[in-house]
Amino acid sequence: MKHSKLTALIFIALVLGVLVGHFAPEFGIKMRPFAVIFLRMVKMIIAPLLFATLVVGIAGHGDIKSLGKIGLKTIVYFEVVTTLALVIGLTMANIFKPGMGFVSDSFATNPALLHEAGLMAETNAHTSISDMIMNVFPTSIVQAMSDGNLLQIVVFSLFFAIAMCTVGKAAKPVMDILTSVSQIMFKFTEYVMYFAPLGIFGAIASTVGANGLSILKNYAKVIFSLYTALAVFVLMVLFIACKYARISFRNLIKAIQEPAILAFTTASSEAAFPKAIEIMEKFGVPKNIVGFVMPTGYTFNLDGSTLYLAMAVLFSSQIVGIHLDLNQQLIMMLALMLTSKGIAGVPRVSLIVLAGSLASFNIPLLGVAILLGIDQILDMGRTTVNLIGNCVATVVIARWENAFDYGRMKEFIDETDHDKLEWDFSGIKNIYEKVTNRGIE
Repeated sequence: MKHSKLTALIFIALVLGVLVGHFAPEFGIKMRPFAVIFLRMVKMIIAPLLFATLVVGIAGHGDIKSLGKIGLKTIVYFEVVTTLALVIGLTMANIFKPGMGFVSDSFATNPALLHEAGLMAETNAHTSISDMIMNVFPTSIVQAMSDGNLLQIVVFSLFFAIAMCTVGKAAKPVMDILTSVSQIMFKFTEYVMYFAPLGIFGAIASTVGANGLSILKNYAKVIFSLYTALAVFVLMVLFIACKYARISFRNLIKAIQEPAILAFTTASSEAAFPKAIEIMEKFGVPKNIVGFVMPTGYTFNLDGSTLYLAMAVLFSSQIVGIHLDLNQQLIMMLALMLTSKGIAGVPRVSLIVLAGSLASFNIPLLGVAILLGIDQILDMGRTTVNLIGNCVATVVIARWENAFDYGRMKEFIDETDHDKLEWDFSGIKNIYEKVTNRGIE
């Protein structure tokens, strides 16, 4: 209910922003501070959320050696799939060029405003692979957090987590603290997202007020580009992965339709997480595999969000006229392979990682401000793909381990079909009884 109310408020804010921007453009432009304030609130979450999430996600499994074959296979699968998501995202961004010709407002034509609003990155851009490799190692984690340099925070977090695993029981107090910090940051993020409707209203009202309704065509192009890319990913990667596992993709989608609809409507992977785990166990995946792959996937295998990040970074560079050649895009893809691992499964967190990624490459954060207005619509699609991707991952790993129960899957599908058939007949019977009770036979 909480997520549904927030979703409704966001869409109301979206419509109100368009109306105010169109009928009262001067007033709409004055609403820009709401968008800037919300983006500043998003930026302040980056460092603690990423650090706590990554360390708990890696060190939370205990001794790295104890993860065994399942852990290794899971990480390999995650890396392959997320890399394919990045490739598809970058390819689609180059084909559709959603940022080219995007009508830009006074932010784009006045760099001073970007600095004043805190939307201009301050870190240095990477021009070569060697520069990127040198830059990922921080001289000071405090400075890395202050600059919002996600690459440096990720590297520090990886070393920190590995050291905690090596230390063992002595690291338990620190683990407890970081687990608490992680939970606090999730709640902190949730509170910040309560301000999303106000921020979206300010972003849309000011953008439409400055550029007119023609800007909506550009927004439609962005939405179409992302959903097309997500569809291509599902068909080219997840569908083929199910074929490898000898699982009907159609049956899998049918099985997880309830959590998938929940993920789509709430734009929150966490909201659908408990139900998805329950269904995958009934679907034939052993409990130990589901218990490891699903939680790990929600930190390291958010395919839809990873694909979106690749498109969003190119979109943000395109709208401000920054051309990234193939070499720079490959460097960016390598960077996103690391930074995308810090995405938590709560609404709007992709904006946080996008802001940090743009900062790492010295690209103005104007794209974040523009995408903020339609992020709810974009988030619904990418979150659904995140869920489907993690469910497919559990099936593939179970098949890889020769542990998938095909008989149990058939029983679950048959039971689901039978329950649906019974519901359909009972529904028809209820309608018939109501009609006949009124004497209309």
